[in-house]
Amino acid sequence: MEDVTYTLEFEKPLRELEKQLITLNQVSQESKVDVSNEIEAIEFKIEKIKKDIYSNLTPWQRVQLSRHPKRPYSLDYIGLIFTDFEELHGDRRFREDAAIVGGPAFLDGQAVMVLGQQKGRNTRDNLKRNFGCPHPEGYRKAMRLMKMAEKFGMPVVTLIDTPGAYPGIGAEERHVAEAIAVNIRDMSALEVPIVSIVIGEGGSGGALGMAVADEVMILENGYYSVISPEGCAAILWKDRAAAPQAADALKFSPEYLQKFGVVDRVISEPMGGAHRDFDLAAKALKEAIVDSLGKLKKKSTKKLLEDRYTKFRNLGEFAETAKAAKA
Repeated sequence: MEDVTYTLEFEKPLRELEKQLITLNQVSQESKVDVSNEIEAIEFKIEKIKKDIYSNLTPWQRVQLSRHPKRPYSLDYIGLIFTDFEELHGDRRFREDAAIVGGPAFLDGQAVMVLGQQKGRNTRDNLKRNFGCPHPEGYRKAMRLMKMAEKFGMPVVTLIDTPGAYPGIGAEERHVAEAIAVNIRDMSALEVPIVSIVIGEGGSGGALGMAVADEVMILENGYYSVISPEGCAAILWKDRAAAPQAADALKFSPEYLQKFGVVDRVISEPMGGAHRDFDLAAKALKEAIVDSLGKLKKKSTKKLLEDRYTKFRNLGEFAETAKAAKA
């Protein structure tokens, strides 16, 4: 699954060595010359540089990895983790929105409702999926399926991967903000366990509209933020080129999100990113989902709702000044 043709700026030293390794292996096979020592030396150097690069990623570099075009998307994970997935379509009000996929499936024999935000692999697919930016009908479809899950006592699993909800005129005319608000309200009262995982981008209300969950998790090269770094840079620095600075300031990397209580668990990825090994990434994700649902199923409905309410009410910090208190 690894793609070495798409190289991020900070990965270039690594890619040059990988190209050298490929060339040496070809020379060894074609000329029958023993270059095993050179191959071993380059392999050792590659592993060292991998650790140096991927163990010290900046927030902006994580954003770049979260957007990698070969990164596994929702349907990839659904195919690797769940069985007998049956995709359901439409919000029963306006139309189908392919930016959100969902339907019943089995997780190790247990019936669940799985939903995910889906991007495209090529231009045609991206136009169909609206580049992973859902319309209001996508959120209404998601809630329709979650209500169905509640009716049949099925846990809900949501996979988050969107730059944000679609901000176009049509989406505004059909009340995208209201659709997201309704999802936030209704998910908070859903009487079945909910697990949400940010698998790539977790942008603004577009992500939150499917992430009001009992346990919120994130893959280590994902981000979850109230705004994209480019959007933040355009507002505060008046220049989208300041996105790396904005990424630092927003503190939306997984380690900060866990420290602040925004996410409950950070899931490790294969060295270099999930796109390097789909199977290994899916294995780690499945283990986290199974573990989380196992704990949540032990709670009574009343306890589940109380804990979910408390979790989100306790997010964030604020302080009142004496002047504000008197006012």
